[in-house]
Amino acid sequence: MEQNERLVGTVSRGIRCPIIREGDNLAEIVADSVLAAAKNEGFTLRDRDVISVTESIVARSQGNYCTVDDIAEDVRVKLGGGTIGVLFPILSRNRFAICLRGIAKGAKKVVLMLSYPSDEVGNALVSLDKIDAAGINPYSDVLTLEKYRALFGENKHEFTGVDYVAYYGDLIRESGAEVEIIFANQPKAILDYTDCVLTCDIHTRARTKRILRDAGAKVVCGLDDIMNAPVNGSGCNEKYGLLGSNKSTEDKIKLFPRECKPFVLDIQERIRKATGKNVEVMVYGDGAFKDPQGKIWELADPIVSPAYTDGLIGTPNELKLKYLADNDYKDLSGDALKEAISKSIREKEGKGSLVGNMASQGTTPRQLTDLIGSLCDLTSGSGDKGTPVVLVQGYFDNYTN
Repeated sequence: MEQNERLVGTVSRGIRCPIIREGDNLAEIVADSVLAAAKNEGFTLRDRDVISVTESIVARSQGNYCTVDDIAEDVRVKLGGGTIGVLFPILSRNRFAICLRGIAKGAKKVVLMLSYPSDEVGNALVSLDKIDAAGINPYSDVLTLEKYRALFGENKHEFTGVDYVAYYGDLIRESGAEVEIIFANQPKAILDYTDCVLTCDIHTRARTKRILRDAGAKVVCGLDDIMNAPVNGSGCNEKYGLLGSNKSTEDKIKLFPRECKPFVLDIQERIRKATGKNVEVMVYGDGAFKDPQGKIWELADPIVSPAYTDGLIGTPNELKLKYLADNDYKDLSGDALKEAISKSIREKEGKGSLVGNMASQGTTPRQLTDLIGSLCDLTSGSGDKGTPVVLVQGYFDNYTN
């Protein structure tokens, strides 16, 4: 083994930071926190290290908030204030319930259309086994609330213990609107009830809007069209509106951070001036992974990373070591095997994309920001770890480093 050969690959470190408040110079705080951690823990920053900052503290430093009343006014103006169809919301107290309060305050009646057997990110209203036993076709059948209860009764969420059907219905009534709840998966089903529609799906929103417009809906908005400009001096998100928002207080919502490319470039430059190293920087929200028990897909934000430095553009271009060892070099071992594999890795540079090459199969060529963002989300957690910044080192290393 060579004396200077690295024995550690990728390392992900949660970095402690002060509690962030509106108006704080977050780029300075993040850079100083990473540098202080390196000094205190005895590690050194290297070129192509990745500093990742959770979107929540970016939005907080920007003061990017709105209130339930701001949402109500925007909904009233854009959807008319009468009967509104609210389609395909996710089942979440943190993500959607407070938005629904604002939506209901801006309407006389809400026809709430829930997808079933689960929402877009996998929160279940009823199991597929129960759907099968009832002889229901979720692709075509529209269920009233009464039919749903008669067939399936009360179904509490596996993790939260909440019956979201009752919870959302009560919340709409408490906000001053009438409510009718139906269950369907075809967007056009809502047009039997109203032609003013707010679709609340995240990753399928463009298709849903197209279907509704083609079917003759008078007004079609998505969550990305609500709070996409300030209301009474509020925050906003020009690109994503209410998508990516979280509950802050009982009446206040933290929106997804606004344009933050200058922010990541600022951190990159501060680290370069302090260390001479060229690091990459990104802002991250939800990771893009799925829980095998609850079947919940984590990505409730519209994207994993709203801003990143240019070195994080693209996908990995990697070879599968076990494929090379078991096929191309199956007759080699020891130093000869190591050198042959190292030579293959060195020679891949300059060959362009390896997509379709058998030796790259199974290397998951997802976007770098989605992969690194998922790693960071798992590292920082969503609770009380107090590490809203994550330093990833060695991510771009390979077997030859």
